[in-house]
Amino acid sequence: MSAQSIFGTDGIRGRAGEGWLALDKVTRLGWALGVVLGKDQPQPGKIRPVLLGHDGRRSGPDLVEALARGLSGAGFAASTAGLTTTPGLAWLTLNGDFQLGAMVSASHNPADDNGIKVFSSAGEKLSDALQEQIEELLLAPPEELPTGAGPSTAPELEEEYLDHLLRHAQGLRLDGVVVALDCANGGGSRVAPRLFGRLGAQVCSMASEPDGENINENCGSTYPERLIEEVRSAGARIGIALDGDGDRCILVDESGELVHGDGIMTVLARHAATQGSYKDPRIVATVMSNRGLHRALREVGVGVVEVGVGDRQVVEALRNENLQLGGEQSGHIILGDENHFIGDGALTALHVLRVMQAEGQSLSSLAAPYQPMPQILLNVPVTEKPSLGEMPEIVDLVRSIEKQLGADGRVLLRYSGTEDLARVMVEGTDLEFIKARALEIAERIEREIGAVT
Repeated sequence: MSAQSIFGTDGIRGRAGEGWLALDKVTRLGWALGVVLGKDQPQPGKIRPVLLGHDGRRSGPDLVEALARGLSGAGFAASTAGLTTTPGLAWLTLNGDFQLGAMVSASHNPADDNGIKVFSSAGEKLSDALQEQIEELLLAPPEELPTGAGPSTAPELEEEYLDHLLRHAQGLRLDGVVVALDCANGGGSRVAPRLFGRLGAQVCSMASEPDGENINENCGSTYPERLIEEVRSAGARIGIALDGDGDRCILVDESGELVHGDGIMTVLARHAATQGSYKDPRIVATVMSNRGLHRALREVGVGVVEVGVGDRQVVEALRNENLQLGGEQSGHIILGDENHFIGDGALTALHVLRVMQAEGQSLSSLAAPYQPMPQILLNVPVTEKPSLGEMPEIVDLVRSIEKQLGADGRVLLRYSGTEDLARVMVEGTDLEFIKARALEIAERIEREIGAVT
């Protein structure tokens, strides 16, 4: 990346109207995107279509307009799907006649934030190499930036995306089933209630009226308390919470208990194992998943490929290993090439409902094999941040503890990205044992590089 990194791990993110999300800079971004991504097109001079969309934030439409003007100046003709989800935008880009797509969203962040995620014509996030080329142009723009028209509207695309979800739900009937649905006042606020309603469910919809300011406000996958109350009061068979841009899904079972990403992967992978659906009986999870997931899947012969945090790393492992299921504890679940490696919260919920129908069991029963291991997390103030993996005393101690913990335990050490802290996480079956071991590691780190108190 360039010295001044503009793209983060999930596109451009920040406070709307400031920094690289100021309208003039977003127009410049549109132009730079068009120049870089238009270089290798086979028909120079031809107007090339691009698809844009936004979630429920007030700043979304203005940012879409600014982005479209810059893209137009670089020879692209922009259409907007309006209020939509990130997975919907990615799927529509892939399956439509679009050469790139851009979603204006800050996912589960507060309303004052926003962001821009860019997708190739294959519905994939841009490579680091392409992002670097775009950043170089952004940091050295022409004196007079060419701009053009704003986007045309394409409301019919919502129906196309809905039809896509319904095709994945083929054979699923929810007649009379009470479904509590929390749309986070985000991009899924229109399409998600229609989806479950079309399948026959009695939908108790909440947080589905975005006003520009209420996205993720005490609702959605990061604030499921109201959904839990709704499930219990309405007697719902399942509660479904999306996040602001619709790529995450957290569930609530019929008794009001949370089922997050680890539980969802347990349900889907165990069912696939009983059906012999996977040629390779492994899934992908990040280091943040609890060892309870590994144990629940090991019982049915399913292994776990462990990767670093982030959906890009999950997708990369799924592709490299030719696997069909991966995800994060946060509820971002990737269903492999079945959905072109696009994580979609609504689609995830459909798959869980299909398993419930096929097995004739409640969500609580299906998720019961997932029992999270106890975890202890300690923060150690430090004066510096040398590589913990190159400190012999700490490495030897961790290896000794991991050997004692066995397959159902682990130690995870890392530094905070924003504070002068080393984070020590120990996970295992015996709470008192892992407490003692976490303290032992923390004391060793404190002795080596601890801050003076």
